[in-house]
Amino acid sequence: MGSFLQKQAGKYQKYIDASLSSGHLREAVKLPTGEDINEWLAVHTVDFYNQVHMLYLTVTDFCTPDTCPMITAGPKYRYLWADGVTIKQPFEVSAPKYADFLFHWIEVQLDDESIFPQKSGAPFPPKFKGVIKTILKRLFRVYAHIYHSHFEKVLSLTVEDHLYTCFKHFVLFTSEFRLIDKSELAPLHDLVEATLQP
Repeated sequence: MGSFLQKQAGKYQKYIDASLSSGHLREAVKLPTGEDINEWLAVHTVDFYNQVHMLYLTVTDFCTPDTCPMITAGPKYRYLWADGVTIKQPFEVSAPKYADFLFHWIEVQLDDESIFPQKSGAPFPPKFKGVIKTILKRLFRVYAHIYHSHFEKVLSLTVEDHLYTCFKHFVLFTSEFRLIDKSELAPLHDLVEATLQP
């Protein structure tokens, strides 16, 4: 994984750095004029994968099969795992197992040149946006689990500002391009709504 990001991220990094350094996340998510929408979605998806993976690693000492026998987001939401290929029937797994399955599944998607073309300017497949939506929906579930189940630990580690900045970037981006259905955002509805306020 990474060759797509290495080849494409460089040309977008100037837009992202300029926007983020001035604190304007709303500007950072907008498609620069004349740029390819699919490349923009792809670069950000890789970036979000890396961010969520790193954030999840900060709570792995506290997110164990014993403490989190299911991946939940509060008392009303629990998530099941299925990849649609080798595991077609969704089943219950612990939060760490869900994260392992998810991060591996995303890496497989990112490494698949039929989904994420490696050559600059190569066409993206018709199913590309659907794959992106599934990746981002599932990454949101990790955010929801962290906020609902491990936020006290996040506070004790003093990484809450980093968590929220990453989450804000994620929410603004997915909202800008309508990549996650509102119903999927319900576990963090209030935080999402607050994040979207100008």
